Amino acid sequence: MTPELSAKRLDLLTQSVSRITRVAVLWNIDNTGMALRFRETQAASRTLGVSIQSVGIRTASDYEGAFAEMLKGRPDALLVMADPVTVGQRKQIADFAASHRIPAIYEVRDFVAADGLMSYGIDSVDHCRRAAIFVDKILKGAKPADLPVEQPTKFELVINLKTAKTFSVSCQAISF
Repeated sequence: MTPELSAKRLDLLTQSVSRITRVAVLWNIDNTGMALRFRETQAASRTLGVSIQSVGIRTASDYEGAFAEMLKGRPDALLVMADPVTVGQRKQIADFAASHRIPAIYEVRDFVAADGLMSYGIDSVDHCRRAAIFVDKILKGAKPADLPVEQPTKFELVINLKTAKTFSVSCQAISF
């Protein structure tokens, strides 16, 4: 997933939830790929006029402390970056956000299925289909080095309408 999507997620969050001034970002600080996405989120926050509270975790046992730290910062919203440590705890994260009435956006739709508010990211079905096409070409004799590198072209915004109603999120306000 490209780092530019982090900026778009933050933008979607500010468009859909009124009066956001402080956003907590929950991410695995041991994942180097997350660092690039976090920096992109920080840059977007300056443009959007919101402050960022970095809440780093490393393992599933870090969540209790991370949630306590997040609450001390009193965020208006939450952005969660997806990796195995966060996706594996998606229900716990979504339940925390709901119980503290913190609207949240996630990178993958798995969080929305766990009653999270919304996600924005690549269309995983299309992504897997494109990968299968490459595998087919390789199995038919194509050299992997000769195949073009492709960026995702299909993205999805997924909103849990039941959760959105509890936050009074305006789904009509979102623009692309």
